[in-house]
Amino acid sequence: MEGILPLFKPAGMTSHDCVFRLRKILKMKRIGHTGTLDPDVTGVLPVCIGRATKVAEYITDAGKAYEGEVTIGFSTTTEDASGEKVTEKLVNRPITRHEILQVLHNLTGEIVQTPPMYSAVKVNGKRLYEYARQGIEVERPSRSVNIYQIELLDDRNSFEGATVSFRFRVQCSKGTYIRTLAVMIGEELGFPAHMSYLQRIQSASFSLDDCLTFEQIEDLSENGAIEQILRPLEEGISHLPKYQINDTVAEKVKNGALLEIPPELSSEEGPIAVGPKDGTVLAIYRKHPRKPGLLKPDKVLRNDS
Repeated sequence: MEGILPLFKPAGMTSHDCVFRLRKILKMKRIGHTGTLDPDVTGVLPVCIGRATKVAEYITDAGKAYEGEVTIGFSTTTEDASGEKVTEKLVNRPITRHEILQVLHNLTGEIVQTPPMYSAVKVNGKRLYEYARQGIEVERPSRSVNIYQIELLDDRNSFEGATVSFRFRVQCSKGTYIRTLAVMIGEELGFPAHMSYLQRIQSASFSLDDCLTFEQIEDLSENGAIEQILRPLEEGISHLPKYQINDTVAEKVKNGALLEIPPELSSEEGPIAVGPKDGTVLAIYRKHPRKPGLLKPDKVLRNDS
C-alpha cells in the first residue's frame, strides 16, 4: 500500500496522535505526517503511506493556507486560546476596518517571527515547550517567513467592544506561526492579542475538500477500499518544477545518475521532480553543490523496473 491520505485532523489530537491511530486502523507502520499541527488546530493534514513517506518533507516545505481568528484585548502564554492570560488591555476605542486592512497589508511579504515558547522548535537539543513547561525562558532564534496573502473575512466597518475578534485567511510559507501572526496583528493595532481559532485549509495541493475523517477511513478500511482513495505520491509534489526525461535517461535516474541541468531549469534552486512523459516521478533532484551544470539525486523514489 502506498500513497497520500489527506486527513481532516480533528481538534484534541497532535499530528503524531493521528499517525498512531492510522497505524492501528491500516495495520501498517510505514506512515508519516507532513508537518506538526497544534492539538487545537483542525484541518488538512496530508499523511504519507508506504513509499510515499519519501515525499513527506517536500509536502512539509510547500506553502500552506489557514483560516483563523484573532482576538484583541488580552494575550496568553501559548499565544492561542488554550493558554493562561498574560497581559490584558481592553479595547477602549472603535477599531476601523481601514486600520485592520492596513495592518494586514503591512504584514504581507517577508516578515520576521520569533517562535512562541510553547512550540516544537529546538534550542540546545530541547524543544521550547519543554522549557516552557518548566517555567524556563530561553532566547529564541528569530526567522524570516513569507506571508503571501492575508484576507479579512469580516464585513464590518467598525469593530467595538472590550475585546474584538475577527477572522482572516492567510497563505504563507513553511515555518509560519499563525499564533504569532495573530499577536503581531494585535501589536500593530496597539493591543495584546491571541489566536482564538485556527483551521488549516490547504497544504501543498491538498484542500479541505480532499480530506477524509477518521470515521470515513475506518469504514473504507473495513470494506477493503482504502487503496481506492489513496492519492498518488506525485500529487504531493505537484508544486515542484518538472524535468521530463526519456526512457533511456529514466534507467539512469533509477540508479542515481547525475544529470545535466536543462536550460529551462537553470534558475531553479530548490528540488526538481524528474520523470518520464506519463507523469510518474522517479526521483527528486537538486543542483550539485560542487559540480556546476549538474543535478544530483536528492531522493530516488522509484528504482523498480
